[in-house]
Amino acid sequence: MLTETEIQAIDHEVKLVPYKKAAVIEALKIVQKERGWISDESVEVIAAYLEMSPAEVDSVATFYNLIFRKPVGRHVILLCDSISCYVMGYQKLYEGIQQHLNIKFGQTTPDKLFTLLPNPCLGCCDHAPALMIDEDLYRDVKEEELEEILKKYRTKI
Repeated sequence: MLTETEIQAIDHEVKLVPYKKAAVIEALKIVQKERGWISDESVEVIAAYLEMSPAEVDSVATFYNLIFRKPVGRHVILLCDSISCYVMGYQKLYEGIQQHLNIKFGQTTPDKLFTLLPNPCLGCCDHAPALMIDEDLYRDVKEEELEEILKKYRTKI
């Protein structure tokens, strides 16, 4: 069941597109923002609301790497693994994050605070290496800065 908040936000997006189903990406983002991820139940209710099949909604949800089809931590770390970031120190950042959080790609910390995911490009090759935590982009990141960066999210409510 969609919440009233979700319905209002989805209805707003539906008004901006020519066909109801064209709002599917925005509907997925809205529901994910409220619930943290997109469950099978969420796929079904979004499909019903937008007059689509669950398979159609799922195909969109699984295509986009920022739609999470399984639970993630409170903060999602996207580590850019593009060639530019790789050349400029991606491996040291990955090892540093592993050391600080004791997780690998696709894993979530036991306290459910962080999930680490690879990302093929964050769009800042001229400032590599880069990572993103939630909606915060960090460019020209040095391994020694990781502790301070992660500390900000340990204290966020």
